[in-house]
Amino acid sequence: MLRAFRDAFRIPDLRRKIVFTLLLLAVFRLGSAIPTPGVNTAALQQATSGGLFGLISLISGGNLSQFSIFALGVLPYITASIVIQLLTTTVPALEKLSKEGEEGRKKINQYTRYAAIALGAAQALFFSLYITSNPQFIAVGWDPGPFTVVVMVLTQVAGIALTMWIGERITEVGVGNGISLIITAGIIARYPQEIAATGQLFRTDQVSLLQIVAFIAVILATIAGIVYVYQGERRVPVTYARARGGAPGGAARNLGGQATWLPIKVNQAGVIPVIFASAMLIIPNLIASATATRAPEVNAFIQTYLTAGSPWYIVLEALLIFGFTYLYNSVQFDPRRISEQLRESGGFIPGVRPGTPTAEFLGSISGRLSLWGAIFLVVLTVVPQVVQRLTGITTFQFSGTGLLIIVGVALETLKQLEAQLTVRRYDGFISKGRIRGRLPN
Repeated sequence: MLRAFRDAFRIPDLRRKIVFTLLLLAVFRLGSAIPTPGVNTAALQQATSGGLFGLISLISGGNLSQFSIFALGVLPYITASIVIQLLTTTVPALEKLSKEGEEGRKKINQYTRYAAIALGAAQALFFSLYITSNPQFIAVGWDPGPFTVVVMVLTQVAGIALTMWIGERITEVGVGNGISLIITAGIIARYPQEIAATGQLFRTDQVSLLQIVAFIAVILATIAGIVYVYQGERRVPVTYARARGGAPGGAARNLGGQATWLPIKVNQAGVIPVIFASAMLIIPNLIASATATRAPEVNAFIQTYLTAGSPWYIVLEALLIFGFTYLYNSVQFDPRRISEQLRESGGFIPGVRPGTPTAEFLGSISGRLSLWGAIFLVVLTVVPQVVQRLTGITTFQFSGTGLLIIVGVALETLKQLEAQLTVRRYDGFISKGRIRGRLPN
């Protein structure tokens, strides 16, 4: 990995791409330090240290805790992308657009932007009403009225639009996927402060050296497991039938068939099931907040059995992750559609008849891989909670979801960087060959 980055900095074009990417990420982080007008960031940061906004604050890099101008960041865009992606496989009009090549992709991206702005405005309105309903969150000199709400909503919508623009510019001009890099930068930005807080616990003898070493060892083992599972895939062999052809008027000849494979990842859904499960488990917290005074018995039940880290909470979260994993994989990986595409292109799986048998074969493989992918996500979600309880280190937000995002984005960016290095080396080889007269122009 270090060699790839070293070689990239030696090529002027790639060096400019990397510097451009870093500058735009720096602009995003600079905006993350600018609070939204009318917000008392100190009081809000204490109230959103966990619970209801824990996952959202993690993905936004802590922007939500101080309600900066990039508080929502790419969250609306991620939600809109997932919704549009699911609708593409069920709505005929969107499915037709997805098959129209580059123009269809541009239209779908435009719909995604519109949906992200609409979702962002709704989310900004929700958070603005939540802040204005609590006087301690309002900055001095501001009135918790409609004008303050409008200012907050407009600020957040502008921040969402600028964040999407930064992400798209990184994807088009820089290196890697811009939206993914923004999420990763937000997560990593919290680590120095959390490491310093953990060091303070050690200096005050609240945690021992053995606990810190065990905590670090679990993190390293988790990263190694994420890399292993993220790279894991089942390669289904696919062979394309031989064809007969030749020059017009010439003798016919056999064109050799092509043997390749169909890769099916172990973790096809990524972190989406974890995000969906966490979003569903926010609902009990909302109910508890709404029934704190009107129905204290309901609030007591939720606080006892459905708080983060409790056994029933972990069991329910695991079941939701299993359900969302199978649901998302069934939408993303359609065995019947893939079998039809193979048959239309003249491909087949050796030993499996085309059509329905191929769809059933691929469905059985996808089902088994979905099981192991769901188990992996459950372990990745439960282990941090157990480790934090055993070690007592709660200052460092050890999140399997965050590590999965960081490792996945790092691997994908490295692959893209290596691909660009390979292309430039190949182009250089061709150019040298032409100069020496070895290759035709």
